[in-house]
Amino acid sequence: MSIATTTSTRIGGNSFMRRALDRMIEARTIQARRYVNGYLLSLDDATLATHGYDRKQLEREGSTTAGF
Repeated sequence: MSIATTTSTRIGGNSFMRRALDRMIEARTIQARRYVNGYLLSLDDATLATHGYDRKQLEREGSTTAGF
């Protein structure tokens, strides 16, 4: 008689830890986007247009100057 034991570090798709990690990643992504938007809004309109950004859209998405 043998007993098979498996160990996995993979987090299940519907577990509490997976949902918590996903929410933390989402919150940090939003925080990073707002931080970058704050910098982009400090650029002039011509530079924003050159790189494919629209000032009104950036203002709607929000910004912050506080660091992480």
